[in-house]
Amino acid sequence: MYKYGKKLFRGGDAFLLKHEGIYYVYCTTENDLPAFTEEYPFFETYKENGDDGIEVHISKDLTDWKNGGFCLKKEDVLGTHGFWAPEVSYYNGMFYMVYTADEHLAIAVSDSPAGPFKKLTNDWLRELPAIDGHLFFDDDGSIYLYFADLENGNRIKVAKMSDDLTKIEHEYEPVLISADKPWETVDCRIAEGPFVLKHNGVYYLTYSSNHTRCPDYAVGYAVSDKPYGPFKKYDNNPILHKFDDIVGTGHNSFAPTEENNKYLCIYHCHSDNPNSFKPRQICLAEAKFVANPNGGADILVVNQ
Repeated sequence: MYKYGKKLFRGGDAFLLKHEGIYYVYCTTENDLPAFTEEYPFFETYKENGDDGIEVHISKDLTDWKNGGFCLKKEDVLGTHGFWAPEVSYYNGMFYMVYTADEHLAIAVSDSPAGPFKKLTNDWLRELPAIDGHLFFDDDGSIYLYFADLENGNRIKVAKMSDDLTKIEHEYEPVLISADKPWETVDCRIAEGPFVLKHNGVYYLTYSSNHTRCPDYAVGYAVSDKPYGPFKKYDNNPILHKFDDIVGTGHNSFAPTEENNKYLCIYHCHSDNPNSFKPRQICLAEAKFVANPNGGADILVVNQ
């Protein structure tokens, strides 16, 4: 039986895909960093992770994991450094990875979930800087790209994608989520790592707030009856927060299970090093929807 709340392996910005009974985790590659001292201040030690590409980890049972190596190599795609926050979608018989590099968004494609992923086009999806892309495929066939815009602090926005995933057709305004609540602004003004679930016709947009270095990095959600908002934040956020010796919990994704309305929730947390949050670690939790005792939309719960 898998034990939740256990650190699996090093990595950040995790995404979980299940395909033909096999689990694949794509994540930002983590490097070892020295402790934070006056001699090595934060911004000197926070060097780029994922400079060579993106790794995949593979398991049949969520317990025993094999490092499958680099499923995306920088020589095959757009970008030179900072390959972050990969997400993979199975669409029209192919696997499409949206990823961040050089603080821009791009898409790569492969015929296998283990890669190799190659660039889909020669252009960034967006001219302006952005990170943490998330593709959402709606019931009517529409495809949306959620991402963190980097203007005035990380803020979550959404755009309509072309059917072939090669370009953005329309970017919606206004901003969907910005950090303005007390729990969201402990360290910096950040809203990032978007992920959308649709449940009973309601769109649940999860996001992470605070800087990833912060022990209070955590996940909340907001709901809307439309994929482009407006979204209303859940009153009892955050739904995934530090517990026991697991701190800095955030940048999550969900994968459905065989049980209706129940999901696996994958996320990263800090290392065990008391002087550094690096290298971050990958963890798993269970998530589900429960009835709202006050009526209205069901509540999304993460059981850590």
